[in-house]
Amino acid sequence: MNPATEEVIATVPASTPADADAAVLRAARAQRAWAALAPADRARLLRRFAIVVDDHLEELAQLEVREAGHPIGNARWEAGNVRDLLDYAAGGVERLSGRQIPVAGGLNVTFHEPLGVVVVIAPWNFPMPIAAWGAAPALAAGNAVILKPAETTPLTALRLAALALEAGLPEGLFQVLPGAGPVVGNALVEHPGVAKVVFTGSTPVGKQIMAKCAAGVKRVTLELGGKSPNIVFDDADLERAAAAAPGAFLDNTGQDCCARSRILVQRSVYDRFLELLEPAVRAVTVGDPADPATGMGPLISAAQRDRVRSYVPQNATAAIRGEAPGGKGFWYPATVLTPATADEPVAVEEIFGPVAVLLPFDDEADAVRLANATPYGLSGSIWTRDVGRALRMSRAVAAGNLSVNSHSAVRYSTPFGGFRESGLGRELGPDALAAFTETKNVFISTEE
Repeated sequence: MNPATEEVIATVPASTPADADAAVLRAARAQRAWAALAPADRARLLRRFAIVVDDHLEELAQLEVREAGHPIGNARWEAGNVRDLLDYAAGGVERLSGRQIPVAGGLNVTFHEPLGVVVVIAPWNFPMPIAAWGAAPALAAGNAVILKPAETTPLTALRLAALALEAGLPEGLFQVLPGAGPVVGNALVEHPGVAKVVFTGSTPVGKQIMAKCAAGVKRVTLELGGKSPNIVFDDADLERAAAAAPGAFLDNTGQDCCARSRILVQRSVYDRFLELLEPAVRAVTVGDPADPATGMGPLISAAQRDRVRSYVPQNATAAIRGEAPGGKGFWYPATVLTPATADEPVAVEEIFGPVAVLLPFDDEADAVRLANATPYGLSGSIWTRDVGRALRMSRAVAAGNLSVNSHSAVRYSTPFGGFRESGLGRELGPDALAAFTETKNVFISTEE
């Protein structure tokens, strides 16, 4: 369903546990042949896949607009990110080398062996990029991949699988199984032929998947929830910090686990920052995702809109309430709340919508206390001109990805993942391929 118009744009058959079983068997056969290829040949095919994706960027972006409601500018970036990640992963194939370790009496070497069949369970908030975060390095490391997209966003995943075949990847190597998480997702997680599960989604579901993987001692990478802080000190460039803040919690309509939805501002500049923030929030254009001028689109579904609304009752203390279209579509306005206390649900729970809270702090210790006062630890930003303070705060804030004087956190060339209930393991970056391998140690005696 198009979340901007509520129009049904496609009907996709739901996969069954039997489909999952057949897919794992096909993947296992394809993986053995794929792993036997020379590394240069695997890399060449992945680069060809990247080229084919590049040839279809606009088609993929338009699909993302229709099924996910992303503004077209964002969707084009997302399709480009898939291309870039495939290209980056291809470059790692021939660099996935083991080590020669000095030992007495012989030669000791290590090898990175592929795991086998990897399941990637992708979310609806960034369907294309996050699917590629798991699939690209897993394929590059010699594995087969079965992608289970979210029920609301299967179309770009299905198209990517078709493009993989067009690029020459072997049949069965990269498969997509749309369907319900409790049905086909569960069947894949529990299948004995699956060696690893990569899941991006909510913390409660991630805990369930981790428990199921434990039964088979399966490897798991989890990228889960967040409630990230945006910490603004009184020595920061306030104009720049305020101008950047809306994008940090309104990008993808707030449906982003990295959203800096807790804006912590030093008390001495709190009022001034709010004065600067309001026009910046109101300047974000909310409307038709197909319009290049749009900065924020709709939420993904009526259920998600209801969830966001539940955190903002009519009597909520709001410093800023933006505008949103009426009529059809799952729209919700940009909202900045000023809760009375820092432990209210809106201040500590993940909302996954265009809602932020504004909270004052007194000093560095108070900022650290507030920043770490949630069960999450995914990302965050620190705004200060003091280099020493930036380093102290970067070490003290419990998060896997921090930015100083910016909101940048996710690049395909750097590691990404969370602390605490925000997840387990790391994705992306130069070590991504190794996370899809087993290290094998071999000792060769040279003694007679």
